[in-house]
Amino acid sequence: MLRRSLLMLSRSDNIKHLVSSMPISSGVVSRFVAGETAGQAVEATEKLVKDGLLVTLDRLGEDTLDRSHAEATVDAYLSLLKQLAQRGLSHGAEVSVKLSAVGQALEGDGERIALDSARQICQAASNAGTTVTLDMEDHTTTDSTLAILHELRLDFPLTGAVVQAYLHRTEQDCRDLAYAGSRVRLCKGAYKEPDSVAYQDKHEVNLSYVRCLKVLMAAPGYPMIASHDPKLIEIAGALATRTQREKGSYEYQMLYGIRPDEQKRLAAQGDKVRVYTPYGDEWYGYLMRRLAERPANLTFFARSLMTKS
Repeated sequence: MLRRSLLMLSRSDNIKHLVSSMPISSGVVSRFVAGETAGQAVEATEKLVKDGLLVTLDRLGEDTLDRSHAEATVDAYLSLLKQLAQRGLSHGAEVSVKLSAVGQALEGDGERIALDSARQICQAASNAGTTVTLDMEDHTTTDSTLAILHELRLDFPLTGAVVQAYLHRTEQDCRDLAYAGSRVRLCKGAYKEPDSVAYQDKHEVNLSYVRCLKVLMAAPGYPMIASHDPKLIEIAGALATRTQREKGSYEYQMLYGIRPDEQKRLAAQGDKVRVYTPYGDEWYGYLMRRLAERPANLTFFARSLMTKS
């Protein structure tokens, strides 16, 4: 019930204004967001890379309904990739892109606009010596996102996919995507979805995650295990052993600011660990989804309110 309420609030303009105007908000947000500017994001990336971690950078923003805003987002990614290359960080950092932020949600020919936008970002990433992962959003965009991914991979085969274990369809999507050279990030999912398309029970979501993980680990692609759940991380390690995967043929992914000691522990034992690092001033929806995912995050937020307000 609490999770559903927070996910509903993530799209509330009134609550967004209230939280954004609180004097403590910047302190709370800094736990989960690497700054509001590309420069701050690059600085955070450099620190993570020095700690032996990999990075994927996400410029926050989604559901763009203005063409100029979508174009500005593309320009921001091009600038970010240029800065990463100039700082010598391309070897350790890629970017994650939400297609709804670059035109997918525009009326008329949004899918074509998003494809053209993503193609520009992929070309810039290739020029910089890195790549792109297409974030997955709510279930209504899944088919469109996978279609755009297919087109992009014709020219940029390392473009990463994301699948969400709480959707009923995802096990089959994993089978479709589990081919040589395919990079697939498996996460649980963070959007409010109806029970007609998504599992609602946490245990059912976890079971689906394991089924999907088995598909990806047994196939010749490159699985990206996006989870903070100790049990799922343990299962992933066991599956890697069972399928005789060498370290480096898969990676773990965790969110910026969540379980940083575990991130470093896994990296220290020779595993690849990538930190999903968001930045930008449109942080509200992202923050609310993080609070919805884990009660510990909500406790941290409430403690910050009490101690800094």
